[in-house]
Amino acid sequence: MTRLDLPVSETLSARCDPTGATSRLLNAREVPLGGIRGILVHRSLPQRALPMVGAWCFLDRFDDEEVGMRVLPHPHTGLQTVTWPVEGVIRHRDSVGSDVEVHPGELNIMTSGYGISHSEFSLGSQGRPLRGLQLWIALPRDVADIDPFFERHTNLPVFETGGLRASVLVGHLGGVESDATVFTELMGADATIDAGAHVTIPVESHFEHAVMVLSGRVTVAGTPLDPGPLLYLGTERESLELQSEHGARFVLLGGVPFAEELIMWWNFVARSHEEIVSARNAWESRSIRFGVVNGHGDERIPAPPLPAVRLTPRRRSI
Repeated sequence: MTRLDLPVSETLSARCDPTGATSRLLNAREVPLGGIRGILVHRSLPQRALPMVGAWCFLDRFDDEEVGMRVLPHPHTGLQTVTWPVEGVIRHRDSVGSDVEVHPGELNIMTSGYGISHSEFSLGSQGRPLRGLQLWIALPRDVADIDPFFERHTNLPVFETGGLRASVLVGHLGGVESDATVFTELMGADATIDAGAHVTIPVESHFEHAVMVLSGRVTVAGTPLDPGPLLYLGTERESLELQSEHGARFVLLGGVPFAEELIMWWNFVARSHEEIVSARNAWESRSIRFGVVNGHGDERIPAPPLPAVRLTPRRRSI
């Protein structure tokens, strides 16, 4: 569950790497997740200047050792959610009947279509570390209203070269392809690079790419990158050069630039203000559109008030 009607972060800096291509460092911002007692997450997408990378329209990094995740049932439309725990275990329940525990190295991908609801709770005692990523993938118009479904992948393919090893979450990297269902040309990978390694990995030149470090420090296409900011790399690259003095772990995202203009508000992705209003009204009226998440009784997260202006698409400026 999130709020997309809050202020977004700003670009930190822009530079040209040794190939002449432009890259941008984009700062994350802290956002509460799950209500008053929720955890703080670091949100890297959407940005004011960059709402999406390919079809990736949302990226949160969570890093919590005190509160834990307690996100009650809430709705989604027009997107896929990707849950990727790095440390700790999350229980996922949804309105299509899924009830699973997702562990580090395992991928949950939930396709909302016209409407789904779900909850996510961390497992284990308070004070147990919980670290990982929550991402959204925007669905293109022709599949935005499909029936919702859920997938779990526990044996992801791995791309290896030199001192780099990458689990391919979705799409393909270096000829290695994930079985996870997606609806656009897309790529997402969680990679580690050894201390002292200097490697070059192939990427799709018609994709735009971005990198976020989870731990350590890595130099990507000439830009030193620490945990925190998102490094946007644009398109027209056939490879990425990476090196790390002491080793690092990072996420690489990519995809064909999304051609459609989208409106993102709360947990909904849509094409018009009216679609957002319809989805919010359906959730607030407890419509069958979003089903029921078993095990929570009447507990759920209410939709926030709509703003007093007409919702419009976020347009990129980089």
